[in-house]
Amino acid sequence: MALTLNIVIGSTRPGRIGPKVAAWFYEFAKENSKFDTVLVDLAEFDLPVYDEPKHPRLQQYEHAHTKRWAASVASADAFVFVTPEYNYFAPPALVNAISYLSKEWAYKPAGIVSYGGVSGGLRAAQSEKLLLTTLKVMPIPEGVPVQMVSQYVEEDGVFRPSDLIASGAKTMLDELHRWAEALKPMRA
Repeated sequence: MALTLNIVIGSTRPGRIGPKVAAWFYEFAKENSKFDTVLVDLAEFDLPVYDEPKHPRLQQYEHAHTKRWAASVASADAFVFVTPEYNYFAPPALVNAISYLSKEWAYKPAGIVSYGGVSGGLRAAQSEKLLLTTLKVMPIPEGVPVQMVSQYVEEDGVFRPSDLIASGAKTMLDELHRWAEALKPMRA
């Protein structure tokens, strides 16, 4: 049985470029990895600022949005977060979504496709890695930073990366699968 990779669009801002980058990565992962891939858009979950009365480690969720989000995260064996950088940090919607849950994240690896200006979203990626480790997620060293992301969005609105970006994505997917296989016994 194939492992499941959730590709999470980390921005919910109107006019965001994340869905374009994520759509490319989703298709790329389907063709270039051993994962069953699922595209997950945080905007569709409409998560308010954390509003559960009990701590997430208890998994006693009262709200439908939390239950839906928990089921999505629990169903994955690995994650790729497609994330912009806001003020040298991860997007607030993604930080909130990660913080909503606890046990559903544990012992799963994560890769990051970051994008932005000259930094390629690397500062956001670093802040996300720190947060993920507190939830027992293994953020792998390999990542895919996309500098000056707008240059890769064609007139038709489709994200078309360079060969270097695609090569980095393949390397990250291979490593992510190795980690997902290695961590699988810990998730049992």
